[in-house]
Amino acid sequence: MKIEIDIAKILRDNNNFYILTHKSPDGDTLGSAAALCLALQKMGKNSKILCSDEIPKKYEFLFEHVKNQNFEPGYIISVDVADTQLLGENLSCYADRVDLCIDHHLMNQQFARISYVESGFAATAEIIYEIINALGVTIDADIANCIYTGISTDTGCFRHSNATSHSYRVAADMIDRGAKAFEINKIMFDTKSRAKLSLEKIALESLEFFCGNKCAMITLTNDEIMRSGARSSDFDGLSAIPRQIEGVLIGVFIKEEQTGMFKVSIRTDAAIDASEICANFNGGGHRCAAGCTICGDLADVKKGIILQIERYMRDAEV
Repeated sequence: MKIEIDIAKILRDNNNFYILTHKSPDGDTLGSAAALCLALQKMGKNSKILCSDEIPKKYEFLFEHVKNQNFEPGYIISVDVADTQLLGENLSCYADRVDLCIDHHLMNQQFARISYVESGFAATAEIIYEIINALGVTIDADIANCIYTGISTDTGCFRHSNATSHSYRVAADMIDRGAKAFEINKIMFDTKSRAKLSLEKIALESLEFFCGNKCAMITLTNDEIMRSGARSSDFDGLSAIPRQIEGVLIGVFIKEEQTGMFKVSIRTDAAIDASEICANFNGGGHRCAAGCTICGDLADVKKGIILQIERYMRDAEV
């Protein structure tokens, strides 16, 4: 609790906050940013959220009551950002100016002047919850919706192994404080666009198995993505598909970001460290969910990933 108190003092002593989120924003980075922004604004401080990419429509409700304030930054915070490269091109100008980094990724690069990284939490939103409590700000329904969204999305609606008793306790508290859990879960997990269904169909057609069917892989190329008409939010959840197949311990999703550059997402069984596999390609993340970026043609990228997975499984005797 002492760290949260120290961070709370920093926030009380400063003003004019820019809160930076990561590119290709998800529910945790946006929920954490919105919750913190709302709390700071309730304290009478200027606070603004910045993101390199367009905010997916399904997350717009998080910002419904965030005030639009214009000011020059006096203190810069990043939330759920493990590396400055994840800020994206439009926020790269702040890469060397981050005063406080709040994150839960074990592989955080400690790029800020002050880093508060708690890898034992399933979501950065759980850390934000502790900080807001330390600030003495009352968590209302708007903030509760933000925190619940962050936890729910980063735990796969509490289905992933990273969900802890703390995750459940915080989520329950948010429901008690007015979070619309049913509506949020429906939007995040039970509603799909036609473009997303098209993406899933294409991805499943690419499905391949490796390592005695213990590894499953799906891929999407630029051409396939363009034909589907998908937006960034339509990719949410695709990385989980291969891992959901019975008997599969390692699921791989390879998506072409631009010609010759591929984003690789790996989801694994609790006994396998996805971040260790991705570290071979200068990537990282969590034990059961990690990623990396690899340049080359698709065939070589697939070959390189499978080679490292085979090596890992051989060494770990999986």
